[in-house]
Amino acid sequence: MDDDFWAGWPERWAGTDCDVRTAVGAIPREVKDLFRYDEVPWQQFPHFYGPGEEIPGLLATLASGDAHAADRALDRLWNNLHHQGGTIAVGALAVPFLLRVAATGRPELRAQTLRLVAEIGRCQHMGDGTREGLLQVAEEPLMVEGSTMCPVDWTIQAARQAVTDDLHLLLPLLASPDPEVRSETAYVLAAAIGELSHVFSALQSKLAREDDAVVRVSLILAIAQLAREHSDEDAPRWARDLWSDPGRPPEVRIGAGLAWLCLVTDPAPDELRALLTDPGIRQYDDLLQPVPWLTWINPTGVGLRSCIDEMLTANFPETVLDDPWGGGPSS
Repeated sequence: MDDDFWAGWPERWAGTDCDVRTAVGAIPREVKDLFRYDEVPWQQFPHFYGPGEEIPGLLATLASGDAHAADRALDRLWNNLHHQGGTIAVGALAVPFLLRVAATGRPELRAQTLRLVAEIGRCQHMGDGTREGLLQVAEEPLMVEGSTMCPVDWTIQAARQAVTDDLHLLLPLLASPDPEVRSETAYVLAAAIGELSHVFSALQSKLAREDDAVVRVSLILAIAQLAREHSDEDAPRWARDLWSDPGRPPEVRIGAGLAWLCLVTDPAPDELRALLTDPGIRQYDDLLQPVPWLTWINPTGVGLRSCIDEMLTANFPETVLDDPWGGGPSS
C-alpha cells in the first residue's frame, strides 16, 4: 500500500473527487429532474458487487413501464446498494433518482423504493433495538467501505443532504392513500438535515390526523429521531405526554414510550414499565412489525418485543451518561 497516498486520510480527501458528498452536491437540479445519468460520476464509486456504471441502467429500468423488469431492477438495487445492512457511496448518488422514481414511478414499488433511500442514509442498524441504537443515524467516523475506502458517514451525510434537497418530492407522499408509503415516507423524512421546522410541522400535522397504527408509530419515531439528533429540549415532555395519556390509542402510547426511552437517559418509570410489559401489548408485536425502525430488529417478527426487552433491561448509570437535552431530570 502506498503510504503517501493514504497520508492525511480521510481529511485530505474531503472535497475531492473521492468525496461522495462533493459528487452528490454537484449534481444540478435539471440533471436529476431529467434523469441525465451520463452527467453523474458513477465510475468513481463501485457498488458492493461491481462498477458504479451499472447503477444507472437499473434506475432506468426501475422507472420503466415494464412491471416485471422494474421489480427485478429494484431487487438488484437493494442487493447492490444495501448489502448485509451496510450502505455504500454510489448509493448516495442514486438517492436523487430513487426519490424521483418513487414520486412518479410504479405505485406498487413506491414503498420499497423509499425504504431503500432511507437505508442508504443511515448506519447499519440491524438488530440494534437499544435506547442508544434504535434512532441512531450516523456511523462511527472512521468506519470505511472496503471497495472505495470512503468513510461510511460521508455516504450517510451525502444521502441525507440529497433527501433534504428533495423535500418537495417527499412531503406530498405523507398524503398517499397507501399506508405503507406514508410509513416509509416518515422513515425517509427522519433523515432530513435542513428545513427542520417544516418537516417537524408536516410530521406532527399528519400524526394528528393519521388513523393507521403502523403509520402512527412511524410518525412518532420520525419526530423523535429528528428531535434526538437536533437536541429539541421539548421532545421528552412531548413523548411523555403521549405515552402517559390513557386516552391515546395503544399503538401511540407504545411508540411514544419507545421514543421517550430513546430521548432520555432516565430509568423507565414504573408507569411506563407497566404499559410496555402488560400482556395485552403482545398483540401488537405482529401489527407493528412493519414499522421501518422495527423491521430489522428481529427477523422472526418480534421487533417490538425485542426493543422493549432491550430498553427496559438497559443500565444507564447517571455518572457515565449525561442528559442529551442539557437539563435536569426529564419530566
